[in-house]
Amino acid sequence: MQITLNNIIPIPLKENLSKRPSDVWHSNITFEPEKIVKIKAPSGTGKTTLIHYIYKLRSDYEGNILWDNKNIQQIKGDELAANRQQNISVIFQDLRLFENLTARENIELNRVLQKPFYESGKIDEMAERLGVSHILNQRAGICSYGEQQRIAIIRALIQPFSLLIMDEPFSHLDNNNSYKAAALISEECSRRNAGMVLTDLDEDDYFNYTIKLNL
Repeated sequence: MQITLNNIIPIPLKENLSKRPSDVWHSNITFEPEKIVKIKAPSGTGKTTLIHYIYKLRSDYEGNILWDNKNIQQIKGDELAANRQQNISVIFQDLRLFENLTARENIELNRVLQKPFYESGKIDEMAERLGVSHILNQRAGICSYGEQQRIAIIRALIQPFSLLIMDEPFSHLDNNNSYKAAALISEECSRRNAGMVLTDLDEDDYFNYTIKLNL
């Protein structure tokens, strides 16, 4: 899948955005499989808003967003669900875990509610690599935010995708755990020939970025 932004302007930020340059807003950009895109932005400039637009959670913008050349405003119901299950995976900044379910159950929901991509044992393998095996059977709500962030990463990787969208995915991880998570993400994207779009506040060297943009 490729995602194209055609002159997107977020309506709630429209007045402020006219005062600063951006490589993303007011521009024509395409995110493609195998491309690794870093979008750097200060707080309050619309990183999470952009992720929500790309994933079709919000539509308060001017311009057009295309999934494989089709305007996403025309994509609804089963077609929308199928794209989210098979083509686009996302790591939200606020994680969106179910607090009363265990960490494992949160990941399993993403695996079994869709066309199976990995056997359940893959959860244990990924958890071991990210150092969260010991909390898989704990309620997500009592895990630390860093543990929850690693669970959210595994949940995103356990499903099929051709584009992985990440909103500050390492914000609560130390450098060691960030590099471990980045290595796992890189491997899974390479396995699928998938692209990445990552938003963050600062520069980093977690991935070999194809494109770097300022929001």
